[in-house]
Amino acid sequence: MGLETHKRYVQIAFNGSAQQVRRVLPQIPYDSRIIIEAGTPYIKRTGMAGVSLIRRWWRGLIVADIKVTDGAVKEVMFSAAAGANAATVMGSAPVETLDYFVTYCKNHNLYSMIDMLGVDKPLRKMLPMKTKPDVVVIHKGRDEESNKSNIIRYKDIAKIHSKYESLISVAGGLGFKDVRKAYFNGADIAILNVTEPDDPNVGLPDRSNFKRLIPAILSAVGD
Repeated sequence: MGLETHKRYVQIAFNGSAQQVRRVLPQIPYDSRIIIEAGTPYIKRTGMAGVSLIRRWWRGLIVADIKVTDGAVKEVMFSAAAGANAATVMGSAPVETLDYFVTYCKNHNLYSMIDMLGVDKPLRKMLPMKTKPDVVVIHKGRDEESNKSNIIRYKDIAKIHSKYESLISVAGGLGFKDVRKAYFNGADIAILNVTEPDDPNVGLPDRSNFKRLIPAILSAVGD
């Protein structure tokens, strides 16, 4: 179980409640191309117990979207202890935090993911880092979805890939029909949010039939 270069993935993010996870996650068939994310709102609501809950229901890769901004060492340890395989740090954090984060992820056998939400030049932010991350997240924020002029900056993918071998994931208003577009633009991982009925953002409605929906999504992922 692990991320492979030249393989495409879909990351399904839970941002709701533990009840949502208990209802939806058992419908998702295990596939090595699926990554399950414990989203930031979900972790704030449930704590690291929420990550452990997902681990009980999912034997594949799990991301703890903790969005570290400081104190990387402790937060990486919390994520690993809860059963996560990967964690996130904000690209806007100081470079010292980024280096600590990547180093301690390696020490605890976690994949390191840098979320570039709000970072104008992701490649420039990476240049002074001593150790590069496993994954770079090109991210248009959920609040930005209301601004139609804001787009996912796919052009940053080629810039990063020209210098580093980090995998690239993209997030921000993706529905299941947008997965092919993400891969066409060079992404390795497409992130889709599980959305609640009152959620104005684009994603996978949590009342969907996931047993049917997931195979349709995976058809765009490829082998």
